[in-house]
Parts: sequence; C-alpha cells; structure tokens
Amino acid sequence: MPHKHVVRSALWLPLFDELSDPEAVARLAAEAEDAGWHGVFVWDHLRWQAPVRQVADAWTTLAAIATGTEQLRLGPMIMPLPRRRPAKVARETATLDRLSNGRLVLGVGIGGDRFGRELSATGEQLDNRRRGQMLDESLQILTAAWSGEPVHHRGRHYTIDDVQFLPRPVQRPGVPVWVAGVAGNAKPLRRAASYDGYFPANLEHPDQLAEIVATIAQLRQHTTAAYDIAVGIPIDVDPLPYVKAGATWWMPEFAPEAVSLDEVRGVLRDGPLAP
Repeated sequence: MPHKHVVRSALWLPLFDELSDPEAVARLAAEAEDAGWHGVFVWDHLRWQAPVRQVADAWTTLAAIATGTEQLRLGPMIMPLPRRRPAKVARETATLDRLSNGRLVLGVGIGGDRFGRELSATGEQLDNRRRGQMLDESLQILTAAWSGEPVHHRGRHYTIDDVQFLPRPVQRPGVPVWVAGVAGNAKPLRRAASYDGYFPANLEHPDQLAEIVATIAQLRQHTTAAYDIAVGIPIDVDPLPYVKAGATWWMPEFAPEAVSLDEVRGVLRDGPLAP
C-alpha cells in the first residue's frame, strides 16, 4: 500500500527573456504565494542556446523574491556548484537564508555544457568526474561553514584556512541541500542520499521515480530525517502518477526557449496540486 505523504507545489522558472526581469519574477512569486503555492525555484545559468538572449542572475533574483514573500520556499534549482567559489557560496547562502528568515533550499549539481556552452565558453572544468569531485568538496565546505565553527579545509580543488563564516544561516544545522542527477545515474543518487533531497533530471516515467525512491529509502534506512524528492515535469503531463511514486515536490516545467510571463501566470492561477 503506498504511504501517504504531503506533496508541495513550486514554480520552477528559467530566468530567460521575459523572465530576466527580477522585479517581474518577484511579483510572480508574491502572486504564487497568494495563490497557495509552496515554493518558487529558479534556474541558475549564465547563458542558454538560441533563441534565448536575455538571462538574469539567479542569486539577485532570489533576493528580490525573498523580500517580496513571507512563506514560500525558494532557491536555485539547480546551482552548478563547480563553477562557483564555495567560500562565496557559503556567505551568499547564509545571507539569503537570513534575508528570507530560513526559507532557502540549495539545489546543486555538477552542471553541464549542453544547452549554452556555458562551461566551455567561460573556461570552466569540462570533465564530469572532476566536476563531481569539486561538487563533493564544495558541499563539505558549505556544511562546515554553516556550523559556525572555523573551517579548515585543504582539498584537491579548494583551500579554506581557518575561516569562520558568521552569521550562520537561520536553519539548523544548515540550509537544506537537494542534489540533482540524471535519473538512473548511481553516483548522484548516492551523493543525494547523504543530503536532504534529490532532484532527478530527465525523468521519463513514474516507474523510474518509484525505483529511485526505493533506492534512496534503502540508502537512508539508518535515518528517520525528512527527505524530499522534487520532480520537474512538463506542464502538460499529469503529476499524480509521480506523486504516487513518491515525489514530495511537484514543479511544472516550462519550455525555456518560449517561456513568457503570461504562460507562468496561467499555470500559477490554476493553483498548486490539491492535497
């Protein structure tokens, strides 16, 4: 018998073209909150393939969302952490968590070069395995930084020599981390099981999700801590089979090359999934 769980609904917005205006996106977030949505998450990219030309910064947009809302969960979904400096991200996450009064969720992944050459065009690390190592190291640094204790880290990619990151985030022991990975890929699944949630990219079928949920339950059998499975699925696909398979967050997915304020507003007004 499937276990009963509460599913929450979030807008998941590519910050492209019409959505590259942070004020417009902050207004959408406020409307979403009024309409009963539980979260607004944003894509984190430097560029995207044509015809997209205008791209907003995720972090600045999230700050605008934080100040214009009171209840919504918010965060990047997902931040390609290997192209960011972990010490800077430690400061940014603590500040945004305080600005939002403890509402930040940090979605992370290794990122990719496929849709806009944003790694190769800016001289970033292209090797997936190395970016995976950078991601793991960055997450160790963030976890240590959020503790408020001095951080001593000397790794293959990063050094933090006795730095204390205060003030701490509002959330304890730190900001919840959801790890993304291509569905069916074992390494990101194991990584995700050590944190607070999993975001399967390229999901094709609810049965795939059921398998993922079972694997994560097995990997986490020694803990009773809450865990989230967030799924982004196209707006014309029925989310209920995914909810039955174990999704705890539903995020309608907009086509990035064609997303408009009107389209988002239409989905927003249709409202979140009924409990």
